[in-house]
Amino acid sequence: MEVVVECCAGLDVHQATVVACVNRTGRGGRSHKEIRSFATMNDDLIALRDWLQAAGVTVVAMESTGVYWKPVYAVLEGHFQLILANAQHIKNVPGRKTDVKDCEWVSDLTRHGLITPGFVPAKPIRELRELCRYRRKVNQNQAAERNRLIKLLESVGIKLAGVASDALGVSGRGMIRALIEGEATPQAMAALARGKLRRKQNDLVRALDVPLAAHQRFMLRTQFHRIEQAEADLAQIDAELHVMAARYDAEIGLLMTLPGFDWVNAVSVIAEIGVDMSAFATAEHLASWATLCPGNNESAGRKRSGRTRKGNVFLKATLVNAAITGCRRGRGFLGEKYRRLAARRGKMRAAVAIAHKLLVIIWHMLKDGTVYHDIGADFLDRQDRSRTAKHLVRRLTTMGFSVDIRDKAA
Repeated sequence: MEVVVECCAGLDVHQATVVACVNRTGRGGRSHKEIRSFATMNDDLIALRDWLQAAGVTVVAMESTGVYWKPVYAVLEGHFQLILANAQHIKNVPGRKTDVKDCEWVSDLTRHGLITPGFVPAKPIRELRELCRYRRKVNQNQAAERNRLIKLLESVGIKLAGVASDALGVSGRGMIRALIEGEATPQAMAALARGKLRRKQNDLVRALDVPLAAHQRFMLRTQFHRIEQAEADLAQIDAELHVMAARYDAEIGLLMTLPGFDWVNAVSVIAEIGVDMSAFATAEHLASWATLCPGNNESAGRKRSGRTRKGNVFLKATLVNAAITGCRRGRGFLGEKYRRLAARRGKMRAAVAIAHKLLVIIWHMLKDGTVYHDIGADFLDRQDRSRTAKHLVRRLTTMGFSVDIRDKAA
């Protein structure tokens, strides 16, 4: 095979060690390898960087092993051309699995240009990504605590969630605080209702007329405190995100013109894919990287399951949620497409398909700097009038009607 890189290095990264193989091309095109092991403390990684520079390495490749690659990448960034590879794409021959052989194999693949680099965004985007992903975790913890609190109330027999549409709204929180204190009567707690909930005073009295044991009151207090703490944390995270994402206000404004996109969704998408679309040759490349396109599984001329592959769960979840919230009742093209697909293929498949369309649109918007313009709910009908006409005629015929189609006079 042709040698593409004269002097490269392959790294096998673990939690406590990094095994490095410098692969240098000598006379006659022969490969000369030198292998060393380093610890993963910061000074050890600096020693690794100095050794690679002294050896004349220009390209360094490593596998994306958990989060262990991140400090190694941070120390080497800016000094070498770095290649982060998907571990599934560079598996070695079975029976040859050791740390030394792994780094040798990675260096050999790099030397011959056989590794497809993974997408690693710029440092500001990576920092924004870390905070966005942490926000998602905090939000999930808050939702879990809300569910636990409502489950506790239901298990005791307090039917607050059955009377109030939002058990943790302004009225519900006042009643929960009164339940925690344990001194107010059901009538006094029902009087804390606000707005339209005041009309359900009698139902609230009956729903709240259940005594709480001491341990149940303790659990309720703890869960309610964790919910409030999570909300305070989310407010602080959002404030920090606004500061970090200020440089991307123009791109965020573009994405917020999409149906189902608010500020959080727009920032989350930018944190995952960045704003420089030159990293993805086409919109199809981006959809493939995000695993929001059908899988390609064919053998002996027979196509098998086309289910999507595992990929970036943060990006996929954001786009699918935006597709569901923005298109389920939307009147534009995406809403109409979602309803047609949901009728034939089910709601979840329809949501994934719309998420794919959203990602393709996002690629073009960020690449060209254009605002989203809806092409109209009737686009699908205008796209193929004859197909739609035949479908409607067939439906009317099955209902017992005789149909004659003529073009409408001008």
